[in-house]
Amino acid sequence: MLDSKDWNQRYLEGKTGWDIGQAAPPFTSLLQSDQRPAPGKVAVLGCGRGYDALLFAEFGFEVIGFDFAETAIESAVHLAQTHQNQAQFQQRDIFDLPGEFSNYFDYVVEHTCFCAILPPQRGEYVKVVKSILKPQGKLIGLFFTHNRPGGPPFGSTPAEIQTLFTIDFRILSFEPVTNSIPQRRGEEHLGIFQRLD
Repeated sequence: MLDSKDWNQRYLEGKTGWDIGQAAPPFTSLLQSDQRPAPGKVAVLGCGRGYDALLFAEFGFEVIGFDFAETAIESAVHLAQTHQNQAQFQQRDIFDLPGEFSNYFDYVVEHTCFCAILPPQRGEYVKVVKSILKPQGKLIGLFFTHNRPGGPPFGSTPAEIQTLFTIDFRILSFEPVTNSIPQRRGEEHLGIFQRLD
């Protein structure tokens, strides 16, 4: 498994193919639509340079972005300061969050974190998301659904994702998106999953 030093080195060397340099277009569309969730506390897991966190903060959400790559967090903090954005960022391992942030967030935002962790850890990821969400809280997830071997990014299918989450979550919506960036077209699904209690 890659550790924080490995991920940090990727940032230092510019080996960040997952970094699209902007917030994910499906999140922008969601927040500009009449389906926009009500503002609340948001955790962005594996936030990288913070583009998605900054976007949610612009729409009035109280956001904390988490990543364990120091360089990514430094970049995110700099972007927030430059744009006078209220998003906060912490260098943390997401698997350590449940103790401090139990039942804390109204929403968890997922984008390229799930596909970066080893597939055997995905069940633990689901537990983390459930633990840090308030009762009835929601996961807003943009999942990378490809079937190429190897990783990261590790592949998954829509069926695998639904199977993992239906134990602890109600699937409110889970659909392929039509406005992915060109290199991910046809390989992303946007889901809104509500924590079961």
